[in-house]
Amino acid sequence: MQQFDVIVVGGGHAGVEAAAVAARMGARIALVSFDPAMIGAMSCNPAIGGLGKGHLVREVDAFDGIMARAADAGAIHYRMLNRSKGSAVQGPRIQADRRRFRAAVQAAIAAQDGLTVIGGEVVALQMEGGRAAGVELANGTCLGASAVVLCTGTFLGGRLYRGEERMEGGRIGEAAAHRLAQQLRDAALPMARLKTGTPPRLDGRTIDWGRLPEQPSDPEPWTMSPLGKGRVLPQVFCGIARTNQRTHEIIRGGLDRSPLFTGAIEAQGPRYCPSIEDKIHRFGDRDGHQIFLEPEGLDDHTVYPNGVSTSLPTDVQIAMMRSVEGLEQVEVTVPGYAVEYDHIDPRALRSSLEVKAIPGLFFAGQLNGTTGYEEAAAQGLVAGLHAAGQVLGREIPLLDRANSYMAVMIDDLTLHGVSEPYRMLTARAEYRLRLRANNAGSRLTPLALAAGCVGPERREWFARREAERARIDEALTQTATPNELTQAGMAVRADGARRSLGEWLRFPEVTLAGLSPWLGEGAIDPLLAEEMEEDAAYAPYLARQEAELRDLRASELVALGDDFPFADVPGLSREMVERLAQARPETLAAAGRVPGITPAALASLLVHARRRAA
Repeated sequence: MQQFDVIVVGGGHAGVEAAAVAARMGARIALVSFDPAMIGAMSCNPAIGGLGKGHLVREVDAFDGIMARAADAGAIHYRMLNRSKGSAVQGPRIQADRRRFRAAVQAAIAAQDGLTVIGGEVVALQMEGGRAAGVELANGTCLGASAVVLCTGTFLGGRLYRGEERMEGGRIGEAAAHRLAQQLRDAALPMARLKTGTPPRLDGRTIDWGRLPEQPSDPEPWTMSPLGKGRVLPQVFCGIARTNQRTHEIIRGGLDRSPLFTGAIEAQGPRYCPSIEDKIHRFGDRDGHQIFLEPEGLDDHTVYPNGVSTSLPTDVQIAMMRSVEGLEQVEVTVPGYAVEYDHIDPRALRSSLEVKAIPGLFFAGQLNGTTGYEEAAAQGLVAGLHAAGQVLGREIPLLDRANSYMAVMIDDLTLHGVSEPYRMLTARAEYRLRLRANNAGSRLTPLALAAGCVGPERREWFARREAERARIDEALTQTATPNELTQAGMAVRADGARRSLGEWLRFPEVTLAGLSPWLGEGAIDPLLAEEMEEDAAYAPYLARQEAELRDLRASELVALGDDFPFADVPGLSREMVERLAQARPETLAAAGRVPGITPAALASLLVHARRRAA
């Protein structure tokens, strides 16, 4: 039997990041995939990033992950969402050439030392002394490991629906993992079903692009990763179409054949990415819904119509698409479908994403009730970090709600559970002024270095960047008067006060470029300049949060443990005991985020926790 430190099951975005980060830490990794040729495939839309999601991509990149650099390698369209709003809620998003993105992911996996790719279906977990100890493949091969990370996406018990059609699978044309799904159900884990869907694919040569508005790629040269090689591919435009009353009539006429409305699918779908059937049913007063026509590649005529996810019958889908202006002659190359799959109640997981009931077993991705490539990749990174850390005996630095969107997501999942597929949104983060997409490296790369998961290229890049930051910070201690700044071309208010340049940088009229006479020779990295200018602008607001953050982090150090006797704590109502027992918060801070838990209840928990620890 082959022996590894960690086995990762599934070659999607969660599995790729889990396997890669664990290997970067020095663990021996097996990445098991149904079809190794499909590792890194984009199952649904050909895009990476977006609102909230772009923050996750940058955070994974800060840990030297794969997704952002693969996105730049395959990007054919860049778009900064929410550009008119503050940096904290802007979302970097790219359209990718599917084949080139997948090739970039596979190249990164192939170049990673300590990582072995194995093709096959995992049909069972192997257990030893109550712990996960390996996996069994469909061909009878057994692989041993001290930790197993399941990243099965929509393949665990996956079933596809399109009108009256029913197919087994986690993705069109690919099998589902039913035997493994049955084992997890038999283990009495809290499993349930969710659903997601995908639009039909269109032949771009049959679209009348001249009748549709164009959305060009952003002209600014930003990229997903600072370590990327820039925009290496030609940039294309997306088209914008819109449904109309005729489209809606066709959809309503087919609802009696939609598995969403016949009761064939009972699982809940994603609220923030509803099917076109849901949109028409729930928003019947709308005269139209926008469709973004997104090219899937430079050498591929396929177009992804973002906004019309559907499981209607094929004939209805064709009629629906041809009712849209500019698409009257369009050919549907692959009809859309819905997929229903197994997931675990994420409250059964620790914040490390380890299953509480089965030590050594970690879950990541859609298996935990999330939706989206970016959410999956971030969970894979966290699960891989902790799995490797457990095996190697290495302490993993703390991620919390004040330093990462990744921790916000995992905290939401493990404390509150899910009733629908979870999607990352900037509104979910209380400290989003701190958690900007453009400062992910500054926030998290020091933690990644401490965890030992950063390669030499990023380590050297970060050292150079921090040296430049230190040089600029030193220069900003110099002082200047309003008159001196005015002479340098910055129209500040002439109040006569001499301030440090760092203080002046908080004024909207002052930039690092404008302060160049004081900063010495040498060009400043524009990304670093942007980050430092925003840090200065937000400094008064961030300072107000410091006391709150000190309390948060002090509470994070008060561990409660899996067996904490909430029922024995005086002053807790029965409802509070039930909520706490269901969520099983790991720390006092986490207990405070369980709905309905009052400050008085937290005080009682603190007293009881200290007595138990004494």
